[in-house]
Amino acid sequence: MILDIIRIGDKVIDINKIYRNIDKIIELRIRGKSQQEVANILGIQRTFISRLERLGEIRKGKSVALIGFPIKNKEEVENICLKYGVEYVFLMSEEERWSFIQNKSRLELFNKVLEIIAELRNYDLIITLFSDMRNSLVHKLLDREIISIDIGKSPLTEDIEIDIRTIENILKLVRDRG
Repeated sequence: MILDIIRIGDKVIDINKIYRNIDKIIELRIRGKSQQEVANILGIQRTFISRLERLGEIRKGKSVALIGFPIKNKEEVENICLKYGVEYVFLMSEEERWSFIQNKSRLELFNKVLEIIAELRNYDLIITLFSDMRNSLVHKLLDREIISIDIGKSPLTEDIEIDIRTIENILKLVRDRG
């Protein structure tokens, strides 16, 4: 480990010590400790922990997933999801969708679909970008709050351009509603 010792005024500061303590704060908070409990354990003020969390906060509220295919502007959709703190994003183009299906045995495909469904059940809100038929199926499969965006009539056979403003407006509403 490289020592990162710096001087600020009359203080000598070990930057690695700061990082280690921040990591410890985050680790304890992830484990479920309250801000006050962490403050007591580390001998710091609770307000410091609150301010530290606020520095890294992307958004408050529900956990959000977004899934869809066949998407033409995947990268744009992924970037807006990153901006608004969407925790799980699964998008495919038409080509990727066919590759996903053809490069797996039936059992592998079945297991992968079950894994995706199980993962989606971990989120409070799921935004779907599918054909009318697939959106209807998702509502039947998942007992979650779902915002469906029909991107066309089934069967979709080519990539669909997603209106980024629509996605951003939905994500703003989700963020503002908490």
